[in-house]
Amino acid sequence: MSDARLSVLKTYKLYVGGKFPRSESGRVYEVTDAKDNWLANAPLSSRKDARDAVVAARKAFGGWSGATAYNRGQVLYRVAEMLEGRRDQFTREVADAEGLSKSKAAVVVDATIDRWVWYAGWTDKIAQVVGGGNPVAGPFFNLSSPEPTGVVAVLAPQESSFLGLVSVLAPVIATGNTAVVVASEKSPLPALSLAEVLATSDVPGGVVNVLSGRTAEIAPPLAAHQDVNAIDLAGADEVLAKELEIAAADNLKRVLRPQPVDYAETPGIDRMTAFLETKTVWHPTGSLGASGSSY
Repeated sequence: MSDARLSVLKTYKLYVGGKFPRSESGRVYEVTDAKDNWLANAPLSSRKDARDAVVAARKAFGGWSGATAYNRGQVLYRVAEMLEGRRDQFTREVADAEGLSKSKAAVVVDATIDRWVWYAGWTDKIAQVVGGGNPVAGPFFNLSSPEPTGVVAVLAPQESSFLGLVSVLAPVIATGNTAVVVASEKSPLPALSLAEVLATSDVPGGVVNVLSGRTAEIAPPLAAHQDVNAIDLAGADEVLAKELEIAAADNLKRVLRPQPVDYAETPGIDRMTAFLETKTVWHPTGSLGASGSSY
C-alpha cells in the first residue's frame, strides 16, 4: 500500500445568513502567502452577495439585539472556546497571511482569542459605563440606556488579518448589532475560517456575515445601502474612505473613519460606543407616604 496521498485542499466559501454559499457570480481569486505562493481560491464577492448579506443581517437583528446582554456574553465566550480549540489552524493561516514565523503567529492568535474574551466580558457592563440616571428638576426618573444602532458594515483591516479583524468585529456584535464584514482583500482566509467557528458556535445565523473579494467593489454598495445603519472604514484607503463617507451620508449612517491603530494595544471602549444609540426614558417617581416625600 502506497504512503502517498492526494492533497485534500480546503474550499473557502462566503458566510451569509448562517450558510456557506459560493459567490453568486461564480468568481474566485487567488490568495497567496507573503512569498507569493498559492494558498487557496477565495470567493470574489459581488454586489448581489453584499445585498444578500445585508438582508441576512437585518433579519437577525431583532433576535440578537433583543437577547439579554448576559446571554450575548455567554455566546461570545463560547466562540473564544472554539477558537482556542482551533488554535493550530489559525496560527498556520496567520503565519501564511502575514509572513510571520509560527511562534510570532501563535502570539497573534493568542492575543486575538484574548481580545474576543475581553469583548465577551463587556456585553453586560457597557450599559453601566455609558448609561445611567440623570438628575432632573421634578418627580421623575430620567434614565439613559445604550441601544444597538442596527446593521453595521465592517471593512476589516487589510494588514492585520485576524487580530485586527476581531478587534473591529467583536465590539460591533457584543453591543447587539449585526455585521456584514468585508475581509482583508489580500489575506481573507483567517476571516473565512472564523466564519466556520461562528457557524458551529451559538451565534445565530445572520448576526455575522463574511464576504471576501475586492474591498473597492463590495464596499460602495454597502455604504450606499439604505438598510445599513453604520459603517466602519478601518480597511479602506484614504481615497476609498472619502468616497464611502459621501455615499453613507445619503441615509445618515454612522461612520467610523479609518485611523492609525495598534491592534496589539488594549482597545478601550470606543469601538463599542461608536455603534450605540442612547435612549432616554422619563418615568414619574410617585410619592411615598403621607408626608409626600419622593424618591
